[in-house]
Amino acid sequence: MRAACPPDMRLTVDLAPSDFAAKPRVIARVEGLTATAFRFDSGIAALRIDNDVGHVVLLPFQGQQVWDATFHGRRLTMQSVFAEPVEARDLLSSYGAFFVHCGATAMGNPGAEDHHPLHGELPLAPFQSATLLSGSEGDGPYMGLAGSYRHRLAFSHHYVAEPELLLHHGTGLLDLHLRIRNCRQSPMELMYLAHVNFRPVDGAHLVDTVPDDPARMRIRTRLPGYFAPSAERESLLARLAAEPALHRRIVAGQRIEPELVMGLDFEADETGFAHAMQIHPSGEADVVSHRPGELPRAVRWITRNGDEDALGLTLPGTAEADGYTAEKRKGNLVTLAADGVFSCHVRFGALTQKAAEELAARIARVRSR
Repeated sequence: MRAACPPDMRLTVDLAPSDFAAKPRVIARVEGLTATAFRFDSGIAALRIDNDVGHVVLLPFQGQQVWDATFHGRRLTMQSVFAEPVEARDLLSSYGAFFVHCGATAMGNPGAEDHHPLHGELPLAPFQSATLLSGSEGDGPYMGLAGSYRHRLAFSHHYVAEPELLLHHGTGLLDLHLRIRNCRQSPMELMYLAHVNFRPVDGAHLVDTVPDDPARMRIRTRLPGYFAPSAERESLLARLAAEPALHRRIVAGQRIEPELVMGLDFEADETGFAHAMQIHPSGEADVVSHRPGELPRAVRWITRNGDEDALGLTLPGTAEADGYTAEKRKGNLVTLAADGVFSCHVRFGALTQKAAEELAARIARVRSR
């Protein structure tokens, strides 16, 4: 498909598994954006979307993950032991995506009283439909991926999750819009978290609209059952509990093993968005922006163990990541009425030095209020 889209007009192309083969095939070119369908050696279907500053690799039928992202000449994605996605339903068996949906009947690290999988059923959900999107709007021409996943369990849950991810011309930012509709005739408890996984950059520093206050940056001390504690971790947690801002520097050679997890309370700017950046020594930055009015809780997650190297700069959500039972006790579950809809918008990706400086000034204004 080669086309030009008038403003506010959208073209859609339904995708089928048969559209994807081992040999990459261009399936659309629209106003400087290109979509290419292919399969990894593992057999997983993938859609690559290129614009003039980089590209993303999406998994249309496996969780609609963003498996990889490269913008402004650098790869943004965390390091893991997986060079490519594989067919799986549990997250740790195909781990390393740049972006993962988490939820929706439960989310987080399951505690002793929980029976749900790590981060719920959404991370590797088998999407029943996938659609290539193309159009033009206020931010210019875009291309993206949408889809639908229907989750049904008799006498329990029935919902439809419909994500939409857009990449515009001339930017290293992705716009995620998500709708989840409760299809049962009874209320539904909902949990959701947007898991964005950057690669930490030695010498970088983290800036955000969270006050440097232990009450607003809460260190999680409990470890998931698949991790063992260490003396190094206990020492780090003790220092951060007294002075949370110490974590803002990405120090070369500092191991964070198995992980550092913090609950964050963000302040929004005048547009309703909260922001966090990893500012590189070069002045470029990685960024996550979200609306606390939609996703009132947030987590920061860092692991640096030599095999996994990841910075969850901001993981915005409806709850923190302590699992269903713990989050319910905190009052962090959302209740959707019959036929009710949850929606959110998250923007994340890479910024040039100029754009990073502009956002840093906005963050400084929020922090000075």
